[in-house]
Formats: sequence, structure tokens, C-alpha cells
Amino acid sequence: MTAQTVTLNLPEPIFRYFQQVAVATKRPMEQLVRQSVEGNLPPSVPTAPAEMRGELIALQTLPVGELKRIANSQIPLTQQARHVELLERNSAGMLTSAEQGELASLRLAADRLMLRKAYAWAVLRWLGQPIPSLDELPLD
Repeated sequence: MTAQTVTLNLPEPIFRYFQQVAVATKRPMEQLVRQSVEGNLPPSVPTAPAEMRGELIALQTLPVGELKRIANSQIPLTQQARHVELLERNSAGMLTSAEQGELASLRLAADRLMLRKAYAWAVLRWLGQPIPSLDELPLD
């Protein structure tokens, strides 16, 4: 991987903080700055499903309120109930082929929603927004 050089003008307090951390950890300041940049970028999308990559990248352009709406979104209760019902029927070996397809579709929708939510939270963090603890997240 080829490295590129970027010159940054940091506010004095941030520069001093990097100096203090560099001395305390016995690591080069350049390495600390690079780690800080890498650790605060939104997650990379190349490993996401191909059909979702564009949507995930587009989340980076949304206003904070819209990102929060996505991050807090939930699967409708009726859809959740149907998913649980089909899972139970599947465990009992009682699904029809149509229900197997419906279960797969519901599972895929849930997986995609969870990926959108996680990415929205990551973008919110990148934008400097506070991220709630697990105890602060809505249960329903």
C-alpha cells in the first residue's frame, strides 16, 4: 500500500495532546494521528452486500436527524410477530415451501435493517454525535 502525505494544521491543544500521548505510549506522533484518523472513519463498505454498498455510502450525506431516524428504526411489530411465528414453525419442521421463502425474505430484511442501523450509528459517531449506551437504546 502506497502512503500519501497530508499536512494538517492542528489547534494547539490537540497538538499538545498528541505529544503527551506519544510520550506516554512511546509511539511516534504520526502513528497516533494516523490511528486516530483510521479509527474515526465510517466503516468501509467493500465487504457489505453489493446491492447495499451505494445505500450505505449515501448515508454519509444525510442530515443528522435522518441518520438518527434510521439508527433508531425498528421492524414493524406485525412483521416481527410473523418472523417469530415462522421461526417456531420452522423449528417444528412445519413450514411450507412458500413459508420457507417468506422466512428467508423476512430474515434478509432484518439483516439489511441491522446493517443500515449499524452504519447509521457509525456515521453519527464520525460526525461527532453522542452514541447512546446499550441501556439507552429503545427496546421496541
